[in-house]
Amino acid sequence: MEIEKLKLKIKASVKSQRQQLIQLSLNIHDNPELGFKEEKASTWLANYLEESGFHVERGIASLATAFRATYGQVSPRIALLAEYDALPKIGHGCGHNIIGVSAVGAAVASKSIIDQLGGSIVVMGTPGEEGLGGKIDMVKAGAFKEIDVAMLVHPNTRNMPTEEALACSTLEVEFFGRPAHAAGQPHRGINALDATILAFTSINSLRQHIRGDARIHGIITDGGEVPNIVPAHSAAVFLVRALDYDYLAELKDKVLNCFTGASIASGARLEYRWRDRIYAPMKNNMTLAGLFRQNLESLRRQVEAFDPHFGLGSTDMGNVSQVVPSIHATIAIAPSEVLIHTPEFAAAAASQAGHKGLLDAARAMAMTVADILQPGTIDKIRQEFHRG
Repeated sequence: MEIEKLKLKIKASVKSQRQQLIQLSLNIHDNPELGFKEEKASTWLANYLEESGFHVERGIASLATAFRATYGQVSPRIALLAEYDALPKIGHGCGHNIIGVSAVGAAVASKSIIDQLGGSIVVMGTPGEEGLGGKIDMVKAGAFKEIDVAMLVHPNTRNMPTEEALACSTLEVEFFGRPAHAAGQPHRGINALDATILAFTSINSLRQHIRGDARIHGIITDGGEVPNIVPAHSAAVFLVRALDYDYLAELKDKVLNCFTGASIASGARLEYRWRDRIYAPMKNNMTLAGLFRQNLESLRRQVEAFDPHFGLGSTDMGNVSQVVPSIHATIAIAPSEVLIHTPEFAAAAASQAGHKGLLDAARAMAMTVADILQPGTIDKIRQEFHRG
């Protein structure tokens, strides 16, 4: 009965913050900032926590828009992760305004639990999730070294206690050919764009023969200047994704072979670079996920069973999950026909359904904090994590 009283206090705290949290979410939504440039969002979130009694450290891990806000001084240290970067042109089409503000709301609602049960609540402001891997830098810098548990709730079209995430590596390629007049002397040229198109065709053929849980996709970033000159330069960026590092390494070799073959066939010289930030697969802590699920269901949300094929994107939360017991939960803010990373989902992130998702995510995370601080629970979470 004692824990139920704590959870009632949590709900009351989130309710009391309702207007502030919604306004904070709308402010971030209306001022979208790209990764590592989230000056307004990180400042607003950090200020809210500081005004609520948290000790705030800004610019951690050598990232100007990262922060750590702490309430409490002892373990277990429970981290709630805030994301707040936006997408180019689409804005918050991934709903990161909701992620950031729900973490902040949950942290403030957890203060009374920390006062009563001990432990610490830590909000990690994690910039640059969209393709830049801010959490990867933070993990390498030791920002999660003293953290015992980590949670993040991502808006989506389904309520789930955790989801799968693929390991992901980014390949940047360039082809260098020789310019020539495309009509007058085409035989004197070497077409760098043809090389890129040949590589695309090879990768499309490769897709037939890869596992169903892997992904390969990319874009051409340079295809020439004008149509009457044989393109002397072309460039592309590709993402290669897999459920585990071993298969990722195998796929990377196969993808690179597609570009090498295109270079040989076209005569264009190939240069390539694998980016050093590799998104790790998600290591789901199902003990923690079970607690979160119960709390989400208590809020009258229909929670779906863990589906290893749902989502299948990549997130730098995967890198956190490799060093700290973690969940990457989802909360529904739009019907299933609305796709994330679209203007429609961006609109949902500022809708009434988005606001409800924000508040429910805050409630569920804070309620899970109460569960984690019950005797013996953190030991079970740790035991699962160390079993691998």
